[in-house]
Amino acid sequence: MPHPDWENNLANATAPAKDKTPRYMQVAGELREAILAGRYADGQQFPTETTLCKTYDVSRFTVREALKRLQLEGLIARRRGSGTIVQPAAARGGALHQPLSNVGELLQYARDSEVSYVEREGGKLPSEIAEQIGEDTQGTWRCFRGTRHQSLDTPPLAVTDAYFHDRLGGAVDKLDLAAGTLFSQIERLAGVTIGRVTQDIQAIAATSETANALKIDKGDPVLRIIRCYLDPKGSVYEISVSHHPGDRFAYAMHIDLDS
Repeated sequence: MPHPDWENNLANATAPAKDKTPRYMQVAGELREAILAGRYADGQQFPTETTLCKTYDVSRFTVREALKRLQLEGLIARRRGSGTIVQPAAARGGALHQPLSNVGELLQYARDSEVSYVEREGGKLPSEIAEQIGEDTQGTWRCFRGTRHQSLDTPPLAVTDAYFHDRLGGAVDKLDLAAGTLFSQIERLAGVTIGRVTQDIQAIAATSETANALKIDKGDPVLRIIRCYLDPKGSVYEISVSHHPGDRFAYAMHIDLDS
């Protein structure tokens, strides 16, 4: 049965969710996409802050925050007196650099790549996953699998199994499996909000099933990321389990220190 608070919101959940992503992250995302698509040659001078301000109609502060993200991800290098240049692919390992400092950047990652899901057999959460999660995962879960690419002609970036608890009810049936990010859809469809996101990251050897999905060899290193989405009351309603090839993915994180 759906959670009472969520059930009350299902009837009013048809309006599209508003984009709450900060402007500097939107700009960073568009620039990141352009860099990874090769629209700026390695070592080429990057547009100046003034040019970017005019192009995106934003303040200098917004541009600087966007460039700071790209620099932390290893995509650009900024040198006093020399301007900003695009880092060669070799300098960033040829991998997609995923920024992760807040939920908005999870959404940005989804915009920079493509995925379509198909439903798999559900039931209890697999024991090997439940054992890794320090939360209550009892109950029945529906499972959807997706393979993520930057483009259809590039090797997979990840294979992801997304699990939704049965208390979400009919909202899960309304998911658009071809629309990419599922966790942002379920917020709108079930009327549930994210109170907390937890993450477990571990390097493991690829199983046969994972290797086939990622087009790598069995036993190759992969980065497994188990992400739990909890509502404000602390109940887990979605879990994603992603496997990334070791040479195609890297995390970049910035930490803002309290003054």
